[in-house]
Amino acid sequence: MRSLFATNHETWQMGTEVVASYKFPGGSLEDLPFNKGDILTIIKATRDPNWYQAKNSYGREGMIPANYVQKRQEVSLQTMPWFHGKITRQEAEDLLKMMEDGLFLLRESQNYPGDYTLCVCHQRKVEHYHIVYCNNKLTIDKEVFFDSLPHLVEHYEKDADGLCTRLSKPLWKTGNNFTTVNFKDFERGGWVINAEFLDIKEPIGKGEFGDVYKGCYNQQLVAVKQLKDRNRAAQTFLKEASVMTSMRHPNLVQLIGVVLGENIFLVTEFMGKGNLVEYLRSRGRSVITKRDQINFATDTCAGMAYLEAKNLVHRDLAARNVLVHEDGTAKVSDFGLAKFESFSQEGGRFPIKWTAPEAIRKNVFTSKSDVWSFGILLWEIYSFGRVPYPRIPLAEVVRHVERGYRMETPDGCPPEIYRIMRHTWDMEPNHRPLFQDILNMLHNLRATTV
Repeated sequence: MRSLFATNHETWQMGTEVVASYKFPGGSLEDLPFNKGDILTIIKATRDPNWYQAKNSYGREGMIPANYVQKRQEVSLQTMPWFHGKITRQEAEDLLKMMEDGLFLLRESQNYPGDYTLCVCHQRKVEHYHIVYCNNKLTIDKEVFFDSLPHLVEHYEKDADGLCTRLSKPLWKTGNNFTTVNFKDFERGGWVINAEFLDIKEPIGKGEFGDVYKGCYNQQLVAVKQLKDRNRAAQTFLKEASVMTSMRHPNLVQLIGVVLGENIFLVTEFMGKGNLVEYLRSRGRSVITKRDQINFATDTCAGMAYLEAKNLVHRDLAARNVLVHEDGTAKVSDFGLAKFESFSQEGGRFPIKWTAPEAIRKNVFTSKSDVWSFGILLWEIYSFGRVPYPRIPLAEVVRHVERGYRMETPDGCPPEIYRIMRHTWDMEPNHRPLFQDILNMLHNLRATTV
């Protein structure tokens, strides 16, 4: 076995994703050539720790040198116990009433949405410093710039550097802590894509933060989400990407990488047949078979069982958020925002017809509220994309459900599937099945569906 030069790293297991740090043209027929930025999957180690058998995105297999690639790492979120979120200037001052010099907290800016405010005590007063985003960096004085809020706090804990006093004591928030993500962690983790290799084509939809385009990366079709206002929503946008770095499953839409620069792009695998609800409506009964329906249901449930095992709550599971690959595989999308987004009726984005009663009434989202939504999604699949609760006004849906109303079985729906729906719609969350239990039932049904 050949050696390019000695290496010293952990042994990578089958299925590990690595990203090419350099171009490798290959020196023999058994080699797998690749370009810088290519994503490869390890098949197995060899007797020589410098070489692995791997495959590329087209399925071609061959030998690769370990020193030409790096293992992709999950991008972790950093907790910010001193960040208090959406509180007012007066509320911040009330919290800092002890007036101890150097006592501080951070909050969202009231006057400049997307920016932040540092509140610090000094000489029995509270000073408020405006923190702004500038070219993907955070700054107070436009002289010193930081990658994240924790880095900013760390700097001013060491030195006042123009502030009224050094930050000496954080005022911790009670309850759940907020989180942030560091831009550079995407580089260290091997997730940053060179924009030169990304060819953005026609728009194919709109996302939470901007337009979504069809694109091509290293001769592979991709979907490209563009952040329309990088200085305002960059953190939330990249939190979605950070969650996706840790979620690798054949029934979840996969992150390929991010572009960080003048524009921020999130690049995912391309799902050529679009979202499931439009697919169901446009094909209908004449095209979609019973086999297709059970496959869509099983694929979606498999993705959700994986999220359930990871303790991640989707919160917006519906056929519109399931995408269909060219090969017919269904994959759950928009799961990256799951544990960061809290829906509210006032915001106009609350998906009433898909949301469990306890989530609507108490804003409590769990895997069991996702199970309720999955039952609605099953109804969508077997009604070929109809809107749930037909003939019931939106404002009346919650009242009807809490009084015991449940949708009737769609025409032609197998009774076993409808029983699963009814089980997911139990008013008591703990009485609803786990996704893994539903998946086992669907596997059994799929084995007998022709």
